[in-house]
Amino acid sequence: MFEDSYDGDDSLICCRLWKGKQKTGTVLDHDRYKGSLAKIFQESISFIERNTKTGWKKTSTGGREEVRAYPKEAIREALVNAIAHRDYAIAGTQIDVDIYCDRIEIVSPGSWLLPKSYAEYPLGSIPSIRRNIIIAACLDEANLMERGGTGFQTMIESYKDCDEHLQPVVSIYPVFLNLRLYDRLYEEIEIEIDDDLLSDSKRMIVEILKKEGPKLVKDLQASTKYKSRSQFLAEVLKPLMEADIIYRDGNPKSPTALIKIKQ
Repeated sequence: MFEDSYDGDDSLICCRLWKGKQKTGTVLDHDRYKGSLAKIFQESISFIERNTKTGWKKTSTGGREEVRAYPKEAIREALVNAIAHRDYAIAGTQIDVDIYCDRIEIVSPGSWLLPKSYAEYPLGSIPSIRRNIIIAACLDEANLMERGGTGFQTMIESYKDCDEHLQPVVSIYPVFLNLRLYDRLYEEIEIEIDDDLLSDSKRMIVEILKKEGPKLVKDLQASTKYKSRSQFLAEVLKPLMEADIIYRDGNPKSPTALIKIKQ
């Protein structure tokens, strides 16, 4: 599964972006990745990157510091942990990555190997047991995995300044594990906007981005009465960008560039 030519289904990862907090909502973006483990890891990371938010906070010097909804190191360790410790003997399964408006859940086939539940271990003291020794060793050599079984500690450290309700959670089920990471910006995004500056369409766009996260221009336009893309850009998105309320992440000419909200 580390060969560039590998094309089997055993490495399958299914990624989905949901509208709202439940799977009963609308799927806003989705993809399926299979191939070598290194390839699906990078593709899944890219999917998460394009579908999660980035905000800013003011620094003591008057500048702005980038704040990510999810710590990059936590996402990396959560995903590589799922790949390394998945039970590949369970046929017909895959790793599921589900992004909701307030959290990411990474579900991996395979039982919990430790004698105690996740909650019974003190923070930072979870023993390391590797289900797939060879896969874990190869991920080590490729510098994709924390050496010495410190992946969980890395995730915990990245959330150390967050409130208790935002801490990573591992839910244990008979044949799979669910690792949940919470959006650090979900409850913090409070934008004060003069209502006199916003038309109904602009206000609608701001609310959609606040609740559902980054969107493509075409998806935002579909939520309004605008039939003309150029008119929608000129009368809605451009004024919001000039007011420093939203920004375009990516090449302005690319149809895959995302519109994101600023904090």
